[in-house]
Amino acid sequence: MRVWVNGRIVGDEPSLNALDHGVTVGDGVFETCKVVDSGVFALQRHHERLDRSLQAMGLPAADRGILDEAIGAVLQEPITFGRLRYTVTAGVGPMGSDRGDAPLSYVVAAAEAAPFPPTAKIVVVPWTRNERGALAGVKSTSYGENVLALKRAKAEGGSEAIFANTRGELCEGTGSNIFVVIDGVAVTPPLTSGALAGITRGLVLEAAAATGIPTAERDLPIGVLDTCDEVFLTSTTRDIQPVHAVGERTVAAPGPVTARLQAAFAEVSREMGVTRFAPV
Repeated sequence: MRVWVNGRIVGDEPSLNALDHGVTVGDGVFETCKVVDSGVFALQRHHERLDRSLQAMGLPAADRGILDEAIGAVLQEPITFGRLRYTVTAGVGPMGSDRGDAPLSYVVAAAEAAPFPPTAKIVVVPWTRNERGALAGVKSTSYGENVLALKRAKAEGGSEAIFANTRGELCEGTGSNIFVVIDGVAVTPPLTSGALAGITRGLVLEAAAATGIPTAERDLPIGVLDTCDEVFLTSTTRDIQPVHAVGERTVAAPGPVTARLQAAFAEVSREMGVTRFAPV
């Protein structure tokens, strides 16, 4: 793993102030991108979502020059398939919730990663997403809920946890969006459900529209997972991952609609290509 913090590549030495608000109260946002042959997929879309998250948190937009310098620095070593994560925090601040006036902190890291398995088992957890919360739809570093939910899912043999929202509607996973197939239509919760506006989610909807595969965004009861024909997850490093089990219920993986969408998304990905950074 190569890590860049506030202007320099760092090793094992201390590199972030202990009073950084991202550490003390989770006051920051982040993005995770897919790296393919040392290039970054959909980087511009990730940058734009980062700025939307910063705005929602009441923080200034990120300095794109700093981000590009840092990303180029951590991608100097070849990566066949991996993750790029960049985090922007409110910087050094008080130990309480009030912010100081320090500049933003930037942390960027890249590393090889193993691809996700071809299919997944998901587990619905008893906790809910608050679709009316201040952080709804924000990719915040405050990930404690996700840690607990994923731990619960893994204890039950799953690899992803699924949340309902406070209205009892299907919402999202800890690090993924979810689609269900009903009568040949791939349906995903709308962003008003509290779900994150996933980059892959958006690209899947675009790919489906371009190839004539029926999709919809609409509110669904969490119980739809007991009756739907197919289920799949989307995320930056999963792409489209079919679900073979919902709890103890077995589901076709991939089903026919999921397989068509996988092919359509792969074609869109090839056309988009990746962003590459020149050697330093």
